[in-house]
Parts: sequence; C-alpha cells; structure tokens
Amino acid sequence: MIAINDTIFARASGAGKAGVAVYRLSGPQSHRIVSDLIGKQINYREAKLAAFRDPADGSLIDRGLAILFKGPQSYTGEDVGELHLHGSRAVEMSLFEALAAAGARPAEAGEFTLRALKNNKLDLAQAEALADLIDAETTRQRKQALGQLDGRLSAMAEGWKNRLLAVMAPLEADIDFPDEADIPAAIAARAGPAITELKKELTLFLLDSKRTRMIREGVSIAVIGPPNAGKSSLVNALAGSEIAIVSDVAGTTRDVIEARLDFDGVIATIADTAGLRDAAGDGIEEEGMRRARRRAETADIRVAVLDPLSAYISRETLALLRSGDVLVWSRADLEPAIPDQAPIDGVKAFVLSTKTGLGLAPLVNALSVTATAHNENDGPGLTRLRHVKAVEAAIEALDRAQHNIETAPELAAEDARLAARALGSITGAVGVEDVLGEIFSSFCIGK
Repeated sequence: MIAINDTIFARASGAGKAGVAVYRLSGPQSHRIVSDLIGKQINYREAKLAAFRDPADGSLIDRGLAILFKGPQSYTGEDVGELHLHGSRAVEMSLFEALAAAGARPAEAGEFTLRALKNNKLDLAQAEALADLIDAETTRQRKQALGQLDGRLSAMAEGWKNRLLAVMAPLEADIDFPDEADIPAAIAARAGPAITELKKELTLFLLDSKRTRMIREGVSIAVIGPPNAGKSSLVNALAGSEIAIVSDVAGTTRDVIEARLDFDGVIATIADTAGLRDAAGDGIEEEGMRRARRRAETADIRVAVLDPLSAYISRETLALLRSGDVLVWSRADLEPAIPDQAPIDGVKAFVLSTKTGLGLAPLVNALSVTATAHNENDGPGLTRLRHVKAVEAAIEALDRAQHNIETAPELAAEDARLAARALGSITGAVGVEDVLGEIFSSFCIGK
C-alpha cells in the first residue's frame, strides 16, 4: 500500500435534496474523526445509529448511521468512514465544516478511486470501467461496464503480457548465455511461432472490439439528402419531439442538429444535416453542406431521404451511401410513384410517411438491427481509445519482432519487451522484474 498522510471527504451519493445521502471519508484520520463526531467508538463494518455533533461546540448536526471500514479491506484500501445522513444542503454544509475543522480536506474529483488504484484495490482498466458504470445510460452499457469492472479485460491483458514474458525469457537467455550447454539452441526458433500467434490474436481482437466500443460510445447516424426531402420531419419522428424546424422553404436546416436515441441498449446519435444540392444559395448554406458531407463520411450509418415527387434526385447523396446504409422514399401518404432507381448493393430501401407513420416501424427496426449488430457478445473488449492505442502499439512491436527474430534476436527481445509494456499499460502496470522472475522460474539461472 502507498502511504497517504491526509484524510479526504466528499459526498458519495448524488447532489441535491434526498431522504438519505452518503458521505465518505478516507485516510488515516477517518476513524478518529467519525468517533469525534458521534462521541463513541464503534465496531468495524457495523452500521451504528448515532447523533452527529460538531466537536467544536457540541451542536447537533444530524442523526443517522455511521459505518467504519478498516484498511486494506475497504474500497480505497485505507481506513474509511461512511456517514448516512439526511440529504439537505444545510446538513451537508454543517457536516463539511465539522470535518474540515477536524483535520480532513475535501476530496478532488476521482480521488477515492485514485487511492483505490494506488493501493492495488483495482487496476486502471477497472477504474475506467467504474466511470463507465456511473455514466451508463442503457442496459448494455451497464453490463459492459460491470464486465470490465469484474476484471475481464484486465485478465485478458495480463494473459497476453504473461505470454510475451514467456517469449522474452528464452530470447533473453539465448542472448545473454549463448554458450551455456543447458540452454537449447532452438529457443529462438520456438519464440517465433509464439510471437506470430499472439500478433494474429491481438489483430483479430482489435477488429472485433470496434463493435464493443459502439456499446460505450454509441453509433452515429447521419440523415442526408437534398433540400425539402423530409429529413427534418424524419428526425423529429424518430426522436419523438420537434427538435428540428420543418418548413417548405428549401435550405431551412443550415447546421447539424442532433438527437440521442436508444436502440435496444445501444445509444445512437442521429444528426439532421443541411440539404445537399448542386449550388448553394449563400455562404452559410455552402458551409452547412460541407458539414453535412463531413458528418456523412464519418457516420456509422447513413440514412438518405429522397422525395419521389421531386424531379431532382441528388446523385451526390446516393454516392455517399455504403453497404448497410438506408434509403428512404418520403411522402408515402401522397402515394407517389417510386422512381426506377438503380439498386445500391447492401442498402435497404423504405417507403415512409412521417404524417401518417406509414413505414416508420420497419425503418426503426432496421436501424435498431444495424446499430446493435454483433453486439451480443458479453466478453471483454477494448472500450476506450487508450486500450486501442495500446494494442496497436503491441501489434506494431510484434511485427518488428517477427522480422528480427532470425537475424537480430536481441532486437526481437526489445520489441517483445515494448509489446509487453504496451499491453501492461492497459491495466497500468508492467516492469522489468516480471521478466527477471520469468527467467529465474523457467531456466533456474542464477542458482
């Protein structure tokens, strides 16, 4: 455990009025401060009803429960006190004044979890999962965060790192002790296939984790099409509210307008964009069209809205579509003749009326299926960009090791070490002592 000399406090439950609020202390003086507040000693892990008084003048702050946790068997790994009091602003102010006078200080953002990390109560990936759990908006996000908090990704990253350490051990031995009779000559040859296999596994996991990140980050949907095709009406219908202005005047939407939807546990950000046409009416519309194209190019799903009653069919809109996107023919309540449009591979077409709701349910179902595709796996994943960068760095290092294994094993060993360091950064810990321990246990060197 890392010794931290000060004691911190903060409200652990949500801000605002509440029937019960939880306040937390952590640090070497937390138990003494709680005892001073309630005027008696209490047993660890036992909820005790008590009157909380200001030690300075004995005035009553509130009545509630006090619970003590002895480190390291606590969330932070330190001595911790939890106070369950009424959640009013007046109680909180009086309590915080008493805690500060007793020698504690207000905690900084995330400091309780930071102390838990420093005291090895959880690793970096688990700390990130805790933040994701607090921010979870859907059932899938909650399940994903709980899985990461349980250490699924950490265990996988640790397994990768240990496999690399096992590769590094014979490489290091071959480099440092080339003339030792008890070091097999084929050590380097055995390390090559292991590096190749791990690189392949990491590459596949990296590709698969893009879908996993969609649960945490959500998917982006861009609604595109020519002016006055019905894009804003569609976005309003999907959002269930009037978030976009609907007008018969072409070019009403000048900027990107967003709404958030929940597609079966996957958050989707749907964007209403400016109409795309050959020539803009002014500089503002031209900028809106530029933003619309950029949003379409970066979106996970594009929904093209076209008006079958219009003589103008935006070729630029159709050119932006990709496999898995959606094409919507609007104004179905007017029973228009759908143009004989050449099919686009992998793009589903729907006939829709936002006035009557005709075709809306099948469209929503199609978007939901696309947004949630391949996200049924409850296994671990690279949910953050930091994780992705770490695995990408490991793959690059292993690629170099593959090329150096036969001609420059000392470089291959260094590349393997860099890959292990990159993978260790997912959980926040990797060091040279791991390599030394592996060598000693595997080859009994140094007896």
